Amino acid sequence: MILLAVDWALVLEKTLFIGFIISISLVVAMYATYGERKIAAFIQDRLGPNRAGPFGLLQPLADGLKLFMKEEIIPTSSNKVLFILGPSLAMITAMLTSAVIPWGDKVELFGRTISLQIADVNIGILYVFGILSLGVYGIMIGAWASNNKFSLMGGLRAASQIISYELAMGISLIALLMITGSLSLGEMVKQQQEGLWNVIVQPLGFFIFLVCAFAECNRTPFDLAEAENELIGGYHAEFSSMKLGFYLFAEYINMFISSAVMATLYFGGYDIIPFYDESAWGFSTNIMALLGAAALFVKILFFIFLFMWVRWTIPRFRYDQLMNLGWKGLIPLSLFNMIVTAAVILFLKK
Repeated sequence: MILLAVDWALVLEKTLFIGFIISISLVVAMYATYGERKIAAFIQDRLGPNRAGPFGLLQPLADGLKLFMKEEIIPTSSNKVLFILGPSLAMITAMLTSAVIPWGDKVELFGRTISLQIADVNIGILYVFGILSLGVYGIMIGAWASNNKFSLMGGLRAASQIISYELAMGISLIALLMITGSLSLGEMVKQQQEGLWNVIVQPLGFFIFLVCAFAECNRTPFDLAEAENELIGGYHAEFSSMKLGFYLFAEYINMFISSAVMATLYFGGYDIIPFYDESAWGFSTNIMALLGAAALFVKILFFIFLFMWVRWTIPRFRYDQLMNLGWKGLIPLSLFNMIVTAAVILFLKK
């Protein structure tokens, strides 16, 4: 019998870090609802939440308590097991993507060097795409289990939309992989620290990825799956209490993780200033790691603001416009970007 040696200290530090990332994701998702309402109020020249706590800062807690206290309703004609599984799966897949994102450089604590990344796998991008592909099952299962035609229509819209825009997103990333030569997110950040941020060498690829990220997160102008004026809420029309809360939280967590992925792939991740060697500042390893993590979160907050700004300024597409943009617009554009990138790489090698 072969006994495998287990580094329990490593298991403990990874467990604590996983708990920390989950907590941060939930807090960001909770206060993203507050930020969205405040940004919408500013754009529409009104105040927004301002009653619960100073400046309305306790409003997300009040909303969360309201969802917990609401009556739990499961339609009698629904598939009860799948009705519960749908929002649970949506929440789980939203959280799983964060496992391969490098949140910062290494820190030294208690004589150990701790990586601020849960798992630095060499196929990080493939992992992200695999989890993204599973995310649609949470929507489809919940929509089908509701036994409601509007929910089913919203689920079908979400599935076809995600399949359509994942193609363009994947092709845009192929061009990036040609340049970096790696599928590891950690390796991509290190390359950007030593050279240019990828957004400079792949501006068209970043634009395609950004548009597809809006579609993957079901955010306006791609929120056809839950269009209130057409489908009375779409795939989560029959859900109430925290089942509805899970779907809403999953959307905001997806927005947070998508922002982190974009910042990592195209904006240097935890790299603080482009074209500059931060080691010249002379700070300790831990201080530099904290500054890098703070820089990453600033980039993430910028992208979250962009998601919200677009929602309150651009109207929703019709469904035929949504499909035309995906199949006739973004996919040919991403193929063009990939071919041009390959040609440039071959030319530079000569």
